[in-house]
Amino acid sequence: MMKKIQIAIDGPAGAGKSTIAKIVAEALRFTYIDTGAMYRAVTYKAMKENIQLHDAEAIEKMLQQTAITLQPSEQGQLVFVDGQDVSQAIRSNEVTANVSEVAAHANIREILVAMQQKLAADGGVVMDGRDIATHVLKDAELKIYMSATVEERAHRRFLDNERRGIPSTIESLQKEIALRDKLDSEREASPLIQAEDALFLDTTNLSIDEAAQEILKLAQQKMQ
Repeated sequence: MMKKIQIAIDGPAGAGKSTIAKIVAEALRFTYIDTGAMYRAVTYKAMKENIQLHDAEAIEKMLQQTAITLQPSEQGQLVFVDGQDVSQAIRSNEVTANVSEVAAHANIREILVAMQQKLAADGGVVMDGRDIATHVLKDAELKIYMSATVEERAHRRFLDNERRGIPSTIESLQKEIALRDKLDSEREASPLIQAEDALFLDTTNLSIDEAAQEILKLAQQKMQ
């Protein structure tokens, strides 16, 4: 019987974490937990309710009365806020531009981290985000830090936006990604850093499939 391990994947915006994590989870029949979608869901609802995004207390109050659920489906993972499917809405440019500010609040991270740890408690999960290996799943059997150049990440985000029908330009995306890197790595609460025991995976010249295969190989070794 193969061991049901925890796989933690960290890295900056646009590194391909979510896409690759989903492929890995599917191949291993593990549960995929998109932590970024949870922060996006909080940001989306706060914006919808006209809450000031720098007001951590107001967002926490809102979050305590909010149900965020992740459900697998044929179309990939669906995200629900208070029973409403917001999977597409949370990917808008507005949410993308503001999610780092919400994710920087220590009290919001604390609540979402507790939710994430509960979801991962029994193992058999692939979780990706900015602080999974360093903070959320410190004891994960396999930790990966995934990155790519800013140019490559902007190019991927551009193609992704094009598929979703979201207008954007490569130049604006490069600026946005560079700014998110700065905000995510400089924030006080669980900044984006590579865990000491994480393996570095540069995906700049790898296809999505090649990167997923690399992780699957490592996972198989850990599951023996």
